[in-house]
Amino acid sequence: MKAETRLLMVDDHSLFRESLGRLLESIPEFHVVGQCATLPEAVRTLARTHVDLVLLDYDLGPEAGIDLLGDLREHHSGIKVLIVTAGLSDELTARALESGVAGIFLKHGSSDQLIRAIRQVAAGESWIDQAALRSLLATRQARTQIAESSIPLTARQSDVLHGILDGLANKEIAWKLNTSESSVKAVIQELFRKAGVRTRSQLVRIAIERHSADWLRPTEN
Repeated sequence: MKAETRLLMVDDHSLFRESLGRLLESIPEFHVVGQCATLPEAVRTLARTHVDLVLLDYDLGPEAGIDLLGDLREHHSGIKVLIVTAGLSDELTARALESGVAGIFLKHGSSDQLIRAIRQVAAGESWIDQAALRSLLATRQARTQIAESSIPLTARQSDVLHGILDGLANKEIAWKLNTSESSVKAVIQELFRKAGVRTRSQLVRIAIERHSADWLRPTEN
């Protein structure tokens, strides 16, 4: 028989909270020890009740559910937190993960998925909604590309870029720089990543429109 997991629900939507509470109580391994609509109510419940895992809505009307994490870190460090919410921006998803939550579950998921998420988090693992994760990774990748585009070109990258602007083929650029054609291709891929593009024509356009003052400065001989 599985050990009992004591759950505290913190959600300001009473209908959702009550229906989910009934579902969880129907599962022998779960015991809902409290249902709270506000953070002060949750803090009081935590002070007097043993809790293993908090199901926490991020948006509690005028309150942000994540503000409960400070109290948990200070007074109840062993309690795990699974965010159960309607939706989060990429910024809030990152903030929640950085704050130490064990998982993020979006309410549009099925009840079977939620039960699996609770079991996973209770077992010491993590659960992150895949759509939220893909969105977060895409945003971070875009930010990385933006950051890279602000980094000055190396001397070799600058030489290859000027060769492209001169209309030279890869083989001609390689001959001019006394290097291999494969090395030139590798540098071009670096330039594509810095500019956030996939083709030479796009690279030329970005270089001219956005980097005429840095990337296109004359090279020193």
